[in-house]
Amino acid sequence: MDIKLNSKIILEKEFKKAMKGYSVDQVDQFLDQIMEDYDAFEKILTELRTENTRLKEELQNASRRPQPNQPVGNTNFDILKRLSNLEKHVFGSKLYE
Repeated sequence: MDIKLNSKIILEKEFKKAMKGYSVDQVDQFLDQIMEDYDAFEKILTELRTENTRLKEELQNASRRPQPNQPVGNTNFDILKRLSNLEKHVFGSKLYE
């Protein structure tokens, strides 16, 4: 899916003139609009390619960095159990009065 046209090719395109052909001015105006669009598309495409390259590099660099250690085995149940044991130790029999 290669891009076959650019604004320079569009600008330099010559059409044969016929007696009952299209209005040259209208064709030129339309080609000018197409050239503007192609220039805008090329600019956007260049920006997106640059961003894509930058993001790929960031992704590669991120995968090379060591990941921080995640806490092991601390679930909500474990935390609640520890809290319960702590309350029993601190408050003793007063906890259930």
